[in-house]
Amino acid sequence: MSTFLLLHGGGMGGWTWKYVREILEAGGHKVYTPTFTGFGEREHLIGRDVGNATHVRDIVNVFKYEDLRDVVLVAHSYAGTVAPGVIAEVGDRIASIIYLDAIVPRSGERIGSLMGYVPEDQLAALDAMLEAGEGPVGSGVHEMQRAAAKEHPHLMDPAREKWLLDNLSDQPMKATACVIPVGAEAIDRPVDYIAAAVTVMTAMHDRARELGWTIHDHPGDHALLVGDPEGTTDLILKISGAGAPA
Repeated sequence: MSTFLLLHGGGMGGWTWKYVREILEAGGHKVYTPTFTGFGEREHLIGRDVGNATHVRDIVNVFKYEDLRDVVLVAHSYAGTVAPGVIAEVGDRIASIIYLDAIVPRSGERIGSLMGYVPEDQLAALDAMLEAGEGPVGSGVHEMQRAAAKEHPHLMDPAREKWLLDNLSDQPMKATACVIPVGAEAIDRPVDYIAAAVTVMTAMHDRARELGWTIHDHPGDHALLVGDPEGTTDLILKISGAGAPA
């Protein structure tokens, strides 16, 4: 059986993999779903200094202390900005890499500007404020996601969507504003990209193609791991070569 390390998206936490994890574990696989510092059940650790470097260290330490090897690394959404740094440090322990409708950053970019939310100069100034111990601690991404869901409900059962939205937490502003030192172009090995049909990540799909990554289409939306855990898990198993769940 395989070992999976599943990295969550912005405003979420390891909990968001609940349904995918259940399916994988039912198939006998070992699954780790760590939560980045400042998110989910670790939201009390949010701070102005919590950014990309912190989250890379969160995951590298999981590899270290759990002694993980031959891992299938799956990065959803925000985690696409963390994965390159992790791969740079512990790539020899990773068997395959899957981006799940995730951000595909270039080295030196910042999430807020690459996604078109804030102009680069303003984001750089905000980052400097955070470095000085000033400015907003959180980015308010959880409230933005809830507001967006009112306009465009997720492609899932309403009760499950409520569970998802109720559990969202804030994202450290530093993670949104800081420079991403290691970008996706630094990954010198094959990457499979699962592209959702209904998503804000369309430009990221184009970036994945430009990098020569293999694209796998999914008919769902950006929260496909919650809305269609069965289909998402089937794709992950097929791509990773781990076989079908029992």
